[in-house]
Amino acid sequence: MKFETKNAVAVLTLNRPEKLNALNNDLLNAICDTLDRIELDPALRAVVITGAGRAFSAGADITAFQRHMQAGPVEAVTHFMRPGHRMTRRVENFSKPVIAAVNGLAFGGGCELVEACHIALAAEGARFSKAEINIGIIPTFGGTQRLPRNIGRKAALELILSGREFDAAEAARLGLVNRVVPASDILEAAHVLASDLTSKPPHAIAAALTAVHRGMDASIDDGLAIEEAAFARIVSTYDANEGVAAFVEKRPPAFLGR
Repeated sequence: MKFETKNAVAVLTLNRPEKLNALNNDLLNAICDTLDRIELDPALRAVVITGAGRAFSAGADITAFQRHMQAGPVEAVTHFMRPGHRMTRRVENFSKPVIAAVNGLAFGGGCELVEACHIALAAEGARFSKAEINIGIIPTFGGTQRLPRNIGRKAALELILSGREFDAAEAARLGLVNRVVPASDILEAAHVLASDLTSKPPHAIAAALTAVHRGMDASIDDGLAIEEAAFARIVSTYDANEGVAAFVEKRPPAFLGR
């Protein structure tokens, strides 16, 4: 995997183009390890994930999976499924915005990575599929849980049960991606969006991410309690007080990240 920085934005490029960026355990671990590094660096405030070549990611590395599957359910769950769960949970729970720049194919586990990202942009030629049913299995990196939360139960079931391909326009219509951009502009569009988010107060960004993520599965009353706790954590920060003061004084805020 390639890791680059541009100002306050970290860019992670899945870099197995000869395998269409298939997600093996080494790549799954590299994503998690790199996110750990980014989280500890206060100078990096947003993340873009994309793929090298013509794919974002064609999914899990099925050749590697076959070896685990042949060893039995315990091996398959422990050494194939759980590393995928760990990666998608790490992305979803990340304290800084994670933007998927879907440059090409996003099948299976690649689609599940898109589902876990906070925001997603897709190139016009990007293609998606919940293809696991076509090889006799189900989504294994969280897709049975996140896709319904992204696009609704009935739409998710139709995609999961059919395994059909769908294009970027349909992905946007369903809500899997936020918008579609020309292929030549995908990285620039993601970087512009990420750069805009880096100008926002980081404690408020982290609080919003946590409140939305935790509140998705809660009742409205529990969700409001989560929101209240998130607000209480940031209300005394310098940035919150500076933002309110700047509004009252009719001037641009000067956020300092504290």
